Amino acid sequence: MVDHQDVSNPDAAKIKESCLGLLVRREHSQKELLNKLLVKGWAKDDILAVIDELAQQSWQSDARYAESYARHRIHKGYGPVWIAYELRKNGVDAVNLDDIVQQTAGSWMDLLEQVYSKKYGHDSVLNRNEWAKRSRFLMQRGFSGTMISALFDHLNIKL
Repeated sequence: MVDHQDVSNPDAAKIKESCLGLLVRREHSQKELLNKLLVKGWAKDDILAVIDELAQQSWQSDARYAESYARHRIHKGYGPVWIAYELRKNGVDAVNLDDIVQQTAGSWMDLLEQVYSKKYGHDSVLNRNEWAKRSRFLMQRGFSGTMISALFDHLNIKL
């Protein structure tokens, strides 16, 4: 069976083969696929046509990619700010991270406490420098200042 696209564009079959090769390894966003295939030298319009076709056939899904990526990052101990930033950078905006973290870690606070405890244990009195150092670490992991303050209150950590 010959696809109409294959007849008008001989590169379409090669582009599709490359896309499928990437997608069988892991989920990719449309933007990731586009960027990886542009590097191979194919025309942007040809790539976009193939990616659209794969999305219509459910071979590619930005929603599946976002869920898979978010789960992976949550397991690595990253917070909502970082994950949302990385997803936007990869061309995905609309995803409910709260649902994913609830299924994966319980809540953002549970995840934050796990990340903190794994790295620092349970000291209850900190000097200002140590408090700032720990806060910076958690912020770099993608947790908001409000979340960090709530964690320190929850764990009764005082300056």
